[in-house]
Amino acid sequence: MKYALVTGGSRGIGKAIAVKLAQEGYQVIVNYTSNQTEAEKTLALLNGQGELMRFDVSDSQQVRQALADWQQRHPEEYIEVVVNNAGIRRDNVMALMPEDDWHRVLDITLSGFYNVTQPLLPAMQIHKFGRIVNMASVSGLKGLPGQTNYSAAKGGIIAATKALAQEVARKGVTVNAVAPGFIKTDMTEGLDEAALKKTIPANRFGAPEEVADLVAFLVSPKAGYITGNVISINGGLYT
Repeated sequence: MKYALVTGGSRGIGKAIAVKLAQEGYQVIVNYTSNQTEAEKTLALLNGQGELMRFDVSDSQQVRQALADWQQRHPEEYIEVVVNNAGIRRDNVMALMPEDDWHRVLDITLSGFYNVTQPLLPAMQIHKFGRIVNMASVSGLKGLPGQTNYSAAKGGIIAATKALAQEVARKGVTVNAVAPGFIKTDMTEGLDEAALKKTIPANRFGAPEEVADLVAFLVSPKAGYITGNVISINGGLYT
């Protein structure tokens, strides 16, 4: 049995990734924080190849307890794939940004990466196989005005990806980041899609399923020589 954990897996890109990994034969652990209704809808799409795991990625104690409880129920298994997808946006210009909006975005995206990944690394290294995929963003590559907090968090994820990849490559563990541009999810609702499409060479927003297909390849054995990379999926918006 192969197990994959997708944080923020109840909606949007995370949901598409969870469905795709289930199709690829994984037992998918769908993490969510509060929206149980959406989490259960996602679980129903996995055709019996999944379970829910509730925790706030920014709360290290919650994360460790949830993972320890899972391990106790699965003493002979380990989570070989983790997709660090959980994240939020609290956009504002820096001069008007509340302190809580700065810390909340960093805590979920960047500290969440540490809180979830660090406890899972020993088992991956012992088994000499693991796949870590971190959800970055075009915002973390080029920086976007009004997203200083989000750009800082995603830029940090990119740097952490490159560093961790070098630490664990000898143990058969790969670490990569995926940097989406504009993807049609609830996170891009409210944006002026018609105007933004004109800035994208592909002339459209991406679909969550396209991101999921990329992640599925990166976690497969076929991608064993790809590590420490940031792969953009943005229709040519930023190269």
